[in-house]
Amino acid sequence: MSAEDQGAGQPVNRTGAAGRAYLDHAATTVLRPAAREAFLEAAAVHGNPSSTHAAGRRARAVLDEALERIGALLGVPRSWVIMTSGGTEADNLALRAVPLGLLSRDPSRTAVAVAATDHPAVLATARSLAADAAPLEVRELGVDSAGVLDPEGIGRALADGRVGLLSAALVNNETGAMQDLPALAAAARPHGTLLHTDAVQALGHMRPPSFEDVDLMSLTGHKIGAPVGVGALIAKPAVPFAALSTGGGQQRGVRSGTLDAPHAAAFAAALGETLAEREEQARRVHELAARLRSGIREIDPDARFTLPEDSPQSGHIVHVLFPGAHADSLLFLLDERGVDSSAGSACSAGVVQSSPVLAAMGHSDEETRGALRLSLGWTSSAQDVEILLAALPEALARSRAVGALHR
Repeated sequence: MSAEDQGAGQPVNRTGAAGRAYLDHAATTVLRPAAREAFLEAAAVHGNPSSTHAAGRRARAVLDEALERIGALLGVPRSWVIMTSGGTEADNLALRAVPLGLLSRDPSRTAVAVAATDHPAVLATARSLAADAAPLEVRELGVDSAGVLDPEGIGRALADGRVGLLSAALVNNETGAMQDLPALAAAARPHGTLLHTDAVQALGHMRPPSFEDVDLMSLTGHKIGAPVGVGALIAKPAVPFAALSTGGGQQRGVRSGTLDAPHAAAFAAALGETLAEREEQARRVHELAARLRSGIREIDPDARFTLPEDSPQSGHIVHVLFPGAHADSLLFLLDERGVDSSAGSACSAGVVQSSPVLAAMGHSDEETRGALRLSLGWTSSAQDVEILLAALPEALARSRAVGALHR
């Protein structure tokens, strides 16, 4: 970001809506100029990267450069990088292709274990395995009130040696709760269980997971400033995959299809900026989150933050429960007053519904009716926070009036 863009030490508002506060970066963040430029430059190179003629070789060179950069930034060989259309596809590959691949290699690996609070791309995919021709058992792991997996429950789930894959998101997309991947790895290794993590929400807010701990990692571009439509599954070479689609055998035979050099280039550019800025952005976002928390407490002393400040969490998500409020109306009223926010995951077809994440953490439906998720990102500013705090009192009062009608 240039000195002109930074102005007085604050990011420029790139949402295209002056006077509005964009506080939904956990759903998608703002496209980075470097990623847009990388995409356009790569898109100008015509040719199929799998073709052997001159045009194809030029396109392949663009793709190879992007893959090399992605691998170097993540500290892995480029051969570990499987490009996908996003985090959902990466999770689907990890939770379907890998358990089926493990089962074909070892018939005793008839189960998978997943965190009960994980993203629908993980949970729904794992649950669907029971309907496959080779059905697999799904063991859902409970969490405590801070969203952290229960070690005893993990031990019980893995004890019989049937679990081929254990999956847990590094950072929960709804609350920001963080899992201890080294501890999960230590629990999984003695049983020969592979460990997958969905690191979609974590990338850019903390150090990427170590591949001394994890075997597979799902990433997506649009959470770090790349375009929608690109992601990656990082997988060690020994991880077995069942072929879920057939075609040209691209990407280790895991994902056949024409390789997408422009999106790979954009992802590499966004990843480079994200990791270079990580420590500075994490500090700045933590300061903004602290201001959000203190301001909300002043406005509503009854507000209840889902995670205590000292619990393991990413820091870019502030999730709060407002007693008596009505989530649908609160989101509408804040939107009307210039605030883009959400109640939770944006991956449920745009429908606000009771949160299985909060239920798994022990919250009742009554408690979660006034849930609000505020999430920060690389363009977030103090102005965004102040717009939210100015809009909240009236929106909250009117939302509680609606809530009273729904009791």
